[in-house]
Amino acid sequence: MYKILIVEDDLIIAKTVKNHIKSWGYEAECVTDFKDILSFFASYNPQLILLDITLPFFNGFHWCNEIRKVSKVPIIFISSASDNMNIVMAMNMGGDDFIAKPFDLNVLTAKVQALLRRTYDFAGQTNLLEHRGAILNTSDSTLNFKGNKIELSKNENRILKILIENKGKTVSRDNIMTRLWETDSYIDDNTLTVNITRLRKKLQDIGLLDFIITKKGVGYLVE
Repeated sequence: MYKILIVEDDLIIAKTVKNHIKSWGYEAECVTDFKDILSFFASYNPQLILLDITLPFFNGFHWCNEIRKVSKVPIIFISSASDNMNIVMAMNMGGDDFIAKPFDLNVLTAKVQALLRRTYDFAGQTNLLEHRGAILNTSDSTLNFKGNKIELSKNENRILKILIENKGKTVSRDNIMTRLWETDSYIDDNTLTVNITRLRKKLQDIGLLDFIITKKGVGYLVE
């Protein structure tokens, strides 16, 4: 089931759109904390975003730009600021479509369905994991933190994915190696140590200090 994120500060409009979207069989959630939309986006991991331009703290153009740093998820701008300049700006910032307020809910649904078909019928979905503001894109093996983006090796990507999926829990070295052995990677105890060391160095370079904690004699965790 596709998940749709609604970024709209008018509570009546947001609730109306959410209920209508859900009536068509989609999942939908509305952003409530407009200070940190990126973290909510990453944790919810939607397949489409409905994004207003005029928002508290930062406008929709800002958040579209931030999202585009970590994801190619389709974005439909929805705004009463529908002059040509704003429409062009929305497209240039990475938007996929623009709907002017006031709008017909059936037109909105048709555009959502069309964009979902074009995006996902012949392509896999992007997988994002978020922790402490760091956003891991497991599809292209990149990590973004406060605008800094790093490329990860296959093993580094898989190790970080395992740890974030189990955040707050210690994952044993044996379990990590077993998970990596299920892929096409060859990894032994020494190889794991080397990969963890390189991964920590990359994380430190973008400001993620003590992101991976060692539990001596047991394994690793992210808290």
